[in-house]
Amino acid sequence: MLTLDHLAVACTDLAEGAGWIEDRLGVAMQGGGKHPLMGTHNRLLGLGDLYLEAIAIDPTAPAPARPRWFDLDRFAGPPRLTKWIARCDDLAAELALGPAGIGRPVDLARGDYRWRMAVPDDGILPFDDAFPALIEWQGAAHPARALTDHGIRLTAVEITHPQAGALAAALAGRIDEPRLSVRQGAAVAMAASFATPHGTRHL
Repeated sequence: MLTLDHLAVACTDLAEGAGWIEDRLGVAMQGGGKHPLMGTHNRLLGLGDLYLEAIAIDPTAPAPARPRWFDLDRFAGPPRLTKWIARCDDLAAELALGPAGIGRPVDLARGDYRWRMAVPDDGILPFDDAFPALIEWQGAAHPARALTDHGIRLTAVEITHPQAGALAAALAGRIDEPRLSVRQGAAVAMAASFATPHGTRHL
């Protein structure tokens, strides 16, 4: 089974992306780190049982020999919520369930964190990037446990897709997450709502 692990806001400039989140949720993000294998860097915000990530291409890092994860090579425009990441206990077993194109397992590390992640060869996840990126954490260390708890909690995440029925069918029986919904729409989009000390906020 899959469990919602974190949400990702893509941006062309990390400081801009972090500021965009901070303006909307009312708290400062914490330092994340660099991902040399992918040529990216991030900042994080704890949400209790999960976390929010701002991620961008690191302009100081060499370009990787492969497409970057989260489809960042094609990303343009203002910061926005673009990805959701689901964790599992057995990445190989989840990959075997499909759909095609979820990616190949890649071993990664940042500081004390070790994980395996399915990264598509072209950087683009199934269903026009609306399918979750799959992650298997190695060991007990997890960012959500180390981040400051500002009392912000995810209350809903909505994925809009022109083939909502097919996406929902691909997820059926694989994740039990009452905060997650899939709805029909003309274009692919993601939106999330949060309970904060300042009231309900949205990305």
